[in-house]
Amino acid sequence: MKTLYLDCGMGAAGDMLAGALLELIPDRDEFLERFNALGLPEVRVRAERSVKCGITGTHLSVAVGGREEESLDWDHAHGHEHGHSHEHAHSHEHEHGHEHAHGHEHAHSHSSLSGIEHIVRDHLSLPTAVQDHVMAVYGLIAQAESRVHGVPVSDIHFHEVGTLDAVADITLVCLLMDRLAPEQVVASPIHVGSGQVRCAHGILPVPAPAAAHILRDVPIYSGEIRGELCTPTGAALLKHFVTRFGPMPVMRVRAAGYGMGKKDFPAANCLRALLGESEEALQPVTELSCNVDDMTGEEIGFALERLLEGGALDAFTIPIGMKKSRPGTLIRVLCREADREALAALMFRHTTTLGVREVRVRRHVLERSVTALDTPCGPVRRKDAQGFGVSRRKYEYEDLAAIARARGISLREAAALLEQ
Repeated sequence: MKTLYLDCGMGAAGDMLAGALLELIPDRDEFLERFNALGLPEVRVRAERSVKCGITGTHLSVAVGGREEESLDWDHAHGHEHGHSHEHAHSHEHEHGHEHAHGHEHAHSHSSLSGIEHIVRDHLSLPTAVQDHVMAVYGLIAQAESRVHGVPVSDIHFHEVGTLDAVADITLVCLLMDRLAPEQVVASPIHVGSGQVRCAHGILPVPAPAAAHILRDVPIYSGEIRGELCTPTGAALLKHFVTRFGPMPVMRVRAAGYGMGKKDFPAANCLRALLGESEEALQPVTELSCNVDDMTGEEIGFALERLLEGGALDAFTIPIGMKKSRPGTLIRVLCREADREALAALMFRHTTTLGVREVRVRRHVLERSVTALDTPCGPVRRKDAQGFGVSRRKYEYEDLAAIARARGISLREAAALLEQ
C-alpha cells in the first residue's frame, strides 16, 4: 500500500509540511513555477536550501508583496523567535489572534471564509478535489477560531497578508497530496512545544487555543523546547489528511523529504516525510451511505460518476425497500478517511438525501501493479494482483476493447489472442 509517514517530532507548520512533500517529487522547480502561475495576488513561493543540525532540507519562502510574514513566540526567559510562519483569524471589530511583525506598512484589510472560498474556487485553476481539500482545511481553522473567540464562523475574518500566506501554504500541501496520492497517511504523535505565545489580548499558553481545539482526539505532547511548534495551519492540515496517528508502519521507503522551519533549536527543526510501500494488508477506509427514493436512474448514475471523479475508492448502489413500502436505492461510497468530508459534500450536492451515514471499516486488499506489454496487437496494459496466497492478472478493459473493435471479435477472443 502506498503510504506517507509524517514525523512530527518537531511539530508541524504549513510551510514545513509543504517543503517536506515537495522533496518527494522529482520536478520540484517545474511544480513551483506552475504554482506561482496560479494567480495568487502578489504571492511568490520559492524553495530555499536549509541546514538544521547537519541535515539538509527545504524551506519554502512565501512572500506577499515582496515581504515574508514573521511571527513571534513569547518566552520571558529565553526570548525565542518562532521558527514557523503562521496566521490566526481575527474579526473585523476585534483583533483576535496573534500579532505579526511584518516589518512593513500595509492596509488592514480582511477576508472572510466566503472570501477565501471566492479566491480558491473562482480565481485559482485547481482541480475540484483540491479546492474541496483547501476549503475543508480552512473550515477546521475557522471553526476553531469561532469556538475560541465565541463568535460565529461567519464573523471570523483573516488578515489579508496572513490569509495569502496561509492560502499558499494550504494550497501547496493540498496540491502535493493530490500529486503523491498516498493510499494512507500515518503521522507520529505531534510535538506541540511549550511555553507561551504573545497575542493581541495578552500571553497565551502553547499550544495556542485554536491549535489545541483542532488537535482534539489527536495524540500530542509537550517537551523542553520552548516555542509554538505546531501552528493552527499545521494542525488543520494534519487533522484533515492523516488517516491515523501512531508509530511508523513496516514499510519500504522510496523517498524522504525534510521541510525546514526558520528557528534553530537543539533538535533539527524539521518535519520529515517518508513515502513508500507498507506491508499492511488491512487498510482503514470510511464507508459513506445514504438512502434515496426520489431520484431517476440518470441522476443516480451521474452522482456515482461525480463521486468516483471526486476520489471515491468505490461507489455503488443496492436496491432497498423504504418506508411506506416505497422502492429505493442505497448509495454507498468507500473512501480514504481524509476524503470523507469532501465526498459527503458531493453526496449532498448530487443526491436528494438529507443525511449521510459514516462508518469506519477496514478492508483486506491484494497488492496491485500495472504492467505495460508490447504485443503484436499494440501496447496493452495488464493489471496484476497478488497476496494471501493468490495471484491474478487481467488486461485493461479499454485496451482489450480497442483490439476487439478493430478486429471485429469478442472481448474473450481478444484476451485469448493476447495469451497466444
